[in-house]
Amino acid sequence: MNEAYLCLGGNLGNREENLSRVKEFIQQKAGRIIAESSIYETAAWGVSEQGDYLNQVIKIATELQPEVLMEGLLAIEVLMGRERTGEQWAARTMDIDILLYNKLCIQEDRLSIPHPRLHLRNFVLVPLNEIAADAIHPFLKLSMKQLLAICPDTSVGVRKFSSSFV
Repeated sequence: MNEAYLCLGGNLGNREENLSRVKEFIQQKAGRIIAESSIYETAAWGVSEQGDYLNQVIKIATELQPEVLMEGLLAIEVLMGRERTGEQWAARTMDIDILLYNKLCIQEDRLSIPHPRLHLRNFVLVPLNEIAADAIHPFLKLSMKQLLAICPDTSVGVRKFSSSFV
């Protein structure tokens, strides 16, 4: 069985419901969720004229190989209403990124593991540290805790999300 860490995030529609639905789809089509971070609300990264995102990191156990997992996750994004416009950092209902997959390093046109910007983004590193602080980045050879401590991301506002339903 393989282990993968996924980052989930979106800023369109009912963000909280979308996170719940995407996790159901992942369990049906990709693998069993074995750990979940808290949900975090963050300002849009790279673009300031968008609504805030809800982000969460999950760990799954999967029998799928990385390429097949990626194709399945892209299909789930489409099920969730994701439209790829070609615009980088466009608003979206759901984005699913593979952060880590076992201890693999893959650099291909359509798939990069670990995620190439994992170590540059607090909105990824903060929730990832909740469930995998001691995981080692296979290229950089540093733990997620170490990467968070030296992260160059100066954006503010990675904050735990409190549901309006609580």
